Amino acid sequence: MGKESIPESIVQLAIADDIIKIGRANSLWPLTFGIACCAIEMMATGGSRFDMSRFGAEVFRPSPRQADLLIIAGTVTKKMQPGIMTLYDQMPEPKWVMAMGNCAISGGPFAIKENYNIVLGADTFLPVDIFVPGCPPRPEGLLQGIIELEELVSDWKRFKDPEKAHSRQPSIRAQADKEV
Repeated sequence: MGKESIPESIVQLAIADDIIKIGRANSLWPLTFGIACCAIEMMATGGSRFDMSRFGAEVFRPSPRQADLLIIAGTVTKKMQPGIMTLYDQMPEPKWVMAMGNCAISGGPFAIKENYNIVLGADTFLPVDIFVPGCPPRPEGLLQGIIELEELVSDWKRFKDPEKAHSRQPSIRAQADKEV
């Protein structure tokens, strides 16, 4: 087993893959799927005050075949679970799932013994990528979840960490102190 040589064309596609990932991250198309009070906050996020279009996710699709992001916003019951799984299966690859609100994450205030029909979290039947906590979460929380999903999809940060950026570049005062 000698050293294998990698063809040059594969190495050149790595840059194209990175560009495609950034394109995917900046053009997420969520499925219009709201179940309970979290859906009102999701609709508010799409409005002009919070301007979801800054992040490329303003196009709520009516069909799962046109969407790549399923936002489960609200309480999931056992009767709805097969329908949600069908919607997920109809979405093309690559696809992502976001659980929005305490009900979608863990059953919320309805997770008691008497409510036998509540699913205790969307992650019990779907691969959830991002969790947005709150009851209901504010629109800013949904925007933060979309930013987190962008970072997950593309390994690219929209906003740089100010702590790391500041520690890498010494300030002018620190440089002047070194010289003295």
